[in-house]
Amino acid sequence: MAEEASNQAPSSQESVVQVEEVVVTDVLQPVDKTPPPPPTTTTSVSVERDSPPQPEPEAPEKKPVEETVTLETHLSKPSNADDSTNDEKVPEFKEESTKLSDLSENQNKALQELKNLVQEALKSHEFSSKEEKKTPPPTASAVDKEEQQQPQEQQEVVTEAKTDGAPEKTEEEPVETKKEDQVETKKEEEVETKKEEQVEKEEEKKEETKETKDDATVDDDGAKTVEAIEETVVAVSSSVQSQAEEKASETEAKEEASPPLPPEEVSIWGVPLLADERSDVILLKFLRAREFKVKEAFTMLKNTIRWRKEFGMEELIEEKLGDELEKVVFMHGSDKEGHPVCYNIYGEFQNKDLYRKTFSDEEKREKFLRWRIQFLEKSIRKLDFNPGGICTIVQVNDLKNSPGPAKWELRQATKNALQLLQDNYPEFVAKQVFINVPWWYLAVNRMISPFLTHRTKSKFVFAGPSKSTETLLRYIAPEQLPVKYGGLSKDGEFANTDAVTEITVRPAAKHTVEFSVTESCLLSWELRVIGWEVSYGAEFVPDSEGSYTVIVQKTRKVGSSEEPVLCNSFKVGEPGKVVLTIDNTSSKKKKLLYRLKTKPSPSD
Repeated sequence: MAEEASNQAPSSQESVVQVEEVVVTDVLQPVDKTPPPPPTTTTSVSVERDSPPQPEPEAPEKKPVEETVTLETHLSKPSNADDSTNDEKVPEFKEESTKLSDLSENQNKALQELKNLVQEALKSHEFSSKEEKKTPPPTASAVDKEEQQQPQEQQEVVTEAKTDGAPEKTEEEPVETKKEDQVETKKEEEVETKKEEQVEKEEEKKEETKETKDDATVDDDGAKTVEAIEETVVAVSSSVQSQAEEKASETEAKEEASPPLPPEEVSIWGVPLLADERSDVILLKFLRAREFKVKEAFTMLKNTIRWRKEFGMEELIEEKLGDELEKVVFMHGSDKEGHPVCYNIYGEFQNKDLYRKTFSDEEKREKFLRWRIQFLEKSIRKLDFNPGGICTIVQVNDLKNSPGPAKWELRQATKNALQLLQDNYPEFVAKQVFINVPWWYLAVNRMISPFLTHRTKSKFVFAGPSKSTETLLRYIAPEQLPVKYGGLSKDGEFANTDAVTEITVRPAAKHTVEFSVTESCLLSWELRVIGWEVSYGAEFVPDSEGSYTVIVQKTRKVGSSEEPVLCNSFKVGEPGKVVLTIDNTSSKKKKLLYRLKTKPSPSD
């Protein structure tokens, strides 16, 4: 698969790119004609460049300085399993405004057209109607068809009349019998003619009957029989016509008498359509999902509403589906722009018992899908659909220890869920962040990509294990990011509202943080260094010259395997400052996160 991708030439709009972190000896200079030395690859990140820049030849006399340089290559396989994987280069998604005043003229026009379509659909109850052929009320064309079927009924009446009223024939009267049959045949043909000519043809038949009587003797009973047949046919024809007219008039009267039904009321995600400005924000989601093509957006909206009714969404919200999967999917905090963050932890399915209970058969997979939709529905209903409000979610997908592509059941469930979400939940994801991406990501991504739109893929961000925390901190503040992912958010003395300070400690450098205190109090702080492998110490230095420095935390080296967050507190009895020291003896820069708070000193 990697060879196949590497042989494909990139298109003019999209190409497979890979970012590499290269150790160079100096700042990049203008491209020289001298061929560049091969770069040393350490990581890969997605970037967009027209051509790979070439570093200047090595300068051995200078000390190497680690620097991140973005290069573009057309490789399909990551150079390192620990690096973030490459994919089609798609410009990063930027969320549009939900304020109607920020829309362009064409977008406002499209929104108004969609609102008109929705209004007509509500009046005609189109959202609740099923796509079945209903029997229409009788119309003029239907009455005509009934009239066309009348000759067959009339023929049956004629036959009955012949049987009941025709005189008995003997062998001595063959000529008269033959002539009577001819008269009856002519009468049957006359019935099929138009109603306007019936009177004239009746007179013609009478004249023909008189001429026949001049040539041969005909019984008076035969002539009376012919007249009886004619009268019966005319009576039946007029009777059928009057019945059809009565039916049509009754249908029209019923339609005029019954008042028109009031417009139906349809709500989606707790927002009634066309009720207020929140409905406009909902409709904008469908328009953006279909690139402001009004008819396609309306079709999508109609299909979504019908699917929700068939899925039993309102009943699903109240359904009890258990809490076995609460560690698999959960909401925690928000990103830097205020979007709620949903975490999907695929590694939990390494638990064989949980995997079997969730995916072992079609019924269990269907239950998992319903649970996932229920969770999403409850999360969406907490969003703010007012113009300018936060009405999208950030998804973090942790692929660490994920069962992988070999698990067909998980792949199938994921594929079905993605299709349902894309068809019925337009524009609810502001960002899709994939972290701890393993080596098999490329195959899975290519399998899923055909089911995703270009707009959806523009929201994807990928990071390998070594870049996961750094990537998450780009979008999520440390106080909102769970400790397991490199943040400081956890149960304890500090809350998610307590801001965290971020500082980068350079390689082979020492950094100190000072907290000044002017009155007696209890000072508490917590800190962490991403990856640790640094030395840490804390002390209190009084302002008074006659006072002694107090060692709060003896300097020691903290390894990466130790507790990720260190918490300390110190009871301050006099003005002074608390000094924290971080000594980074490694050759890599480190990210320091810390925060503190004070509260009145407890009484002795």
